Amino acid sequence: MTASTHTHLTRRTLVASAVGAGATLALPALAQSPARAPLVGALAPNPAEFKKAFDEFTGGRAPKTGGLLLDVSMLADNPSAVPVKVKLEQPISDTDWCEEIIVLAELNPSPLACRMKFTQANGTAEAAVRVRLSQTQTIHALARMKSGQLFAASQAVTVAASGCGM
Repeated sequence: MTASTHTHLTRRTLVASAVGAGATLALPALAQSPARAPLVGALAPNPAEFKKAFDEFTGGRAPKTGGLLLDVSMLADNPSAVPVKVKLEQPISDTDWCEEIIVLAELNPSPLACRMKFTQANGTAEAAVRVRLSQTQTIHALARMKSGQLFAASQAVTVAASGCGM
């Protein structure tokens, strides 16, 4: 009598083999693919719109780089809701207060992320918002005082995955 070997095929063995084969085939393709393809179409950056929003807010004048705090993480794990805090450090008085703060996402298709207006009754000019980022980029905050003084702050943010179009 000849010894025969029977291989007992179970569902678990079959699934494990399929997963292993799929991973073996996928890994070389993942290693060769580029890190990120550039965004095109509706998700493409709009540098003209960014410049327009920046220039409209500043009136073509150069803002001061101190006096405005921009608190945003350098790494955005969830680009659909990146926490951004902005605070003006200038003193507020009855005659001079922060009228408006805007936050711009430089490489988003629509760069104006938010606009906040203040009155002298606020007592302080600070706000916390969440913005959506399409890709790794620089976030800009601009503040305008009643007297016309302009303040700016910016921070580069690395995006882990695209937040727009998810």
